[in-house]
Amino acid sequence: MTDPARDVVSFTEMERGTPEDYAMLDRFERAHAEGLADRVLTTLARLDDSLGGYQITRLEHSLQSATRARRAGADLDWVVATLLHDIGDELAPYNHAEFAAAIVRPYVRAEVTWVIAQHGLFQTYYFAHHLGGDRNGRDEFVGHAWYDLCADFCARWDQNSFNPHDPIDSLDSFADDVRTVFARPAWHPDVVAAGEASLV
Repeated sequence: MTDPARDVVSFTEMERGTPEDYAMLDRFERAHAEGLADRVLTTLARLDDSLGGYQITRLEHSLQSATRARRAGADLDWVVATLLHDIGDELAPYNHAEFAAAIVRPYVRAEVTWVIAQHGLFQTYYFAHHLGGDRNGRDEFVGHAWYDLCADFCARWDQNSFNPHDPIDSLDSFADDVRTVFARPAWHPDVVAAGEASLV
């Protein structure tokens, strides 16, 4: 049994938990999940201080990419995923794309998640050869249903979004979009079902 005065479970080993314990934990986890959008926005704001060398900050890059998507008429899934595509730079610098995809996966369509997961590899097309690498690593996915989507994502919204003179909408202007996406029921069939495979 849980102690109502402490709101903690009765167990120290999960196998000894009771239905009441797990019902209480479920309530806590659902309440915690409701705050995800605001935690995501806070993490995005921290990108303003990370990774030097570019003409704009990582936050500005994320905002500029999402601004391009928004102004191109992309839907909410694409705009929010584009905004978050480099959020992993903060904690996962060597696998940031997979990190970002894991965050959006329960809330956006499958093709959007796939593009975010693969954009790191596809983006190397623009620079790997300058560092002695293979710029055509993305070719392992030639023939994949969403290959062109990812190539277009990088070409239209990612690789060209490092310009301090191009439009950059504010983080606040995206806040409602982020909250709308993360308020969706996780893993809802309409979310995980692949929609029409286009950026707009």
